[in-house]
Amino acid sequence: MAKSLVNTNAKFGTMPVFLTALSTILGAILFLRFGWAVGQVGFWGVIGIVVLGHIVTIPTAFAVAEIATNQRVQGGGAYYIISRSFGLNIGGAIGIALYASQAISVAFYVIAFGEAFEPVIRWLSETYNFLIPDRRWISIPTMVLLSVLILTKGANVGMKALYVVVAILLTSIAMFFLGESSLKPETVDFHSTVSGNLDFFFVFTIIFPAFTGLAAGLGLSGDLKDPKKSIPKGTLWATVVGMLVYIAIAYKFVISASPEQLASDQLIMSKIAIWGPIIPIGLAAASLSSALGSIMVAPRTLQAIGYDNIFPQGHVNRWFARGRKNDNEPINGSLITIIIAFIFVIVGDVNFVAQIIAMFFMVTYSAICLISLLEHFAADPAYRPTFRSRWHISLLGTLSSMWLMFKMNATYAAVSVIIMSMIYYIIMLNNEENQGLNKLFRGVIFQLSRKLQIILQRADSEKDKSWRPFGVCISHDTFKRRSAFDIMRWISHKYGFGTYIHFIKGLLNEKNTNESKKILDRLIQLSAGSQNRVYLDTIISPSYTSAIAQVVQLSGISGKGNNLILFEFSRTDPGNLKEITGNYQIVESAGFDICILNTSYKSFGYKKEIHIWIRPEDYVNANLMILLGYIILGHPEWKKGKIKIFAFYPEEDVEDKRKQLMELIKTGRLPISPSNISMVPYESGDRKSKIMKYSADADLTIIGFTTDALKNIEEFSEGYTDLGNILFVSSNRAKAIN
Repeated sequence: MAKSLVNTNAKFGTMPVFLTALSTILGAILFLRFGWAVGQVGFWGVIGIVVLGHIVTIPTAFAVAEIATNQRVQGGGAYYIISRSFGLNIGGAIGIALYASQAISVAFYVIAFGEAFEPVIRWLSETYNFLIPDRRWISIPTMVLLSVLILTKGANVGMKALYVVVAILLTSIAMFFLGESSLKPETVDFHSTVSGNLDFFFVFTIIFPAFTGLAAGLGLSGDLKDPKKSIPKGTLWATVVGMLVYIAIAYKFVISASPEQLASDQLIMSKIAIWGPIIPIGLAAASLSSALGSIMVAPRTLQAIGYDNIFPQGHVNRWFARGRKNDNEPINGSLITIIIAFIFVIVGDVNFVAQIIAMFFMVTYSAICLISLLEHFAADPAYRPTFRSRWHISLLGTLSSMWLMFKMNATYAAVSVIIMSMIYYIIMLNNEENQGLNKLFRGVIFQLSRKLQIILQRADSEKDKSWRPFGVCISHDTFKRRSAFDIMRWISHKYGFGTYIHFIKGLLNEKNTNESKKILDRLIQLSAGSQNRVYLDTIISPSYTSAIAQVVQLSGISGKGNNLILFEFSRTDPGNLKEITGNYQIVESAGFDICILNTSYKSFGYKKEIHIWIRPEDYVNANLMILLGYIILGHPEWKKGKIKIFAFYPEEDVEDKRKQLMELIKTGRLPISPSNISMVPYESGDRKSKIMKYSADADLTIIGFTTDALKNIEEFSEGYTDLGNILFVSSNRAKAIN
């Protein structure tokens, strides 16, 4: 396996990046299909294609420049950027698709190279009656020679050849501009097209591979002395120069030939140039240079994928990652690339291959722009590029590339997405350690949460029309009983926020701090399997009293202050009940609603019935008790549950109070059936016995209490032997049910 994705003998600078990208941009499409495109959609239509293509490529070039100036871009180019930002699972799926498109690009340019010999084939037929029936007689031997060159000499010879072919390419373009066309139309119409012209987006699909030179230059990242400098400069300059050249050539086409001539002759440029033969020579040079660029880049992408152990089989990854000892040249990757290229060369259809390439490159460009967009919102201090794009430019690139992908060919686009989804699924099964949200998404979520908290905090000064729980629970019995945590889970699932804090008694020192971290990890692991939206934390404090004083001053995770605190004790061991009642005044002074959970061996039973007991003294507590019951029912674990209300009132007031409760239920839109409201005649001293009688089978019983009850702690711990869990509730102020 390769020890590193970076070639330690790397010596390339900015110029190879620029030339590789530019030779692909000003390549086979320019010579073979651009004149045809002008004939099909007219001057302004083809300008639209150029502009639309660069709405994708310019944001991508900016994103590449930004990402490349922030981190060391090693071998693999675009794949390295995507995988190190999105994670190896998503990056691997896109990387394999990118590699396939790069390998297929080799075939595309070799097929185009064969098209350059059309004048030679015609001359041989007319002069010597020697007929070459198929362009593949040229493209297949060319592919053989190219394969031998890259397998024996590697990227260095390819780069030397690149300088020569780029010189020929630029000479042919210059001679095209210098030519005086004999086909010049009498009147120039910038809107004119051939009759029965093709769909705009089909033409765009055929032309789009001309804009994929960006990825070609980026693929040399592992062989560059200074990628942070060379990649931004090379890709940006190639993109800008290529766009200007295409606009100028479109204008030259329109003033030099009619739409019919442009659409019918794929080598129309040779009839316009000052010396016609230079165009087939330029086409051959452009195709060969692009083929060289692609056959150098694709194996490096495959090598990087193997280095990251993306494929299911370890020996396959090692084989792909292996490079030549002296220069890390990806010989094995080159061999696979050659085999794929040969398959598509044999197919021999330029338009078909162009559509396949366009699909996968569109996905790659969209991913790169999305990375840049998310980095802007994540505001990660580690993200400090020396080149800065703008988030709206990256957003434009992301959305436009995905939209264009489906406009070009919805079927091919859907198939591409399905294939990549299948690849992702296979990779995910074999790389479980790479699952989960990447730090990039965590950063975005963090920033979004931070801003929402500030907004909510500022809005907290306004009086809310409706109440919702922002609860906090503090307990040192976390690993003995789970009931208090369950209450926090239920109230924070849908309607509120919950914070559960494990109390560690002691001084804040290194030992206790390390212990608190271990306990927090344990808490997170224990809660991972439940339907849990509770924020977990620990607190170290010398006493329970000081811990409560700290907790009630904490800001809530919602951005609003907490408004409810939950304590709990065991009915069989109510030792910490004195601690709870003894600290009541601290909590009351902070304006909190207070809940005290009395846990029993029955726990929450089958989670089918919540019984709420209301006394005349509960005029402040009643609505909060009903709201808490309703909120708990909102959790899926209570989906089959129902609320029953039992109201204690003197017999003479029973009917009036029943009507009041019915009206409350009706106007408050609470899911409580009238048949589930029971009026229980109240007699002093028999309250607990009545509760025991009616609620022995309840899964949770909610009972109100007042400050006076705290003077007698037996009120909470005794007399409820056969009941399940009991939630005692004291409201700081009366709540409205809207």
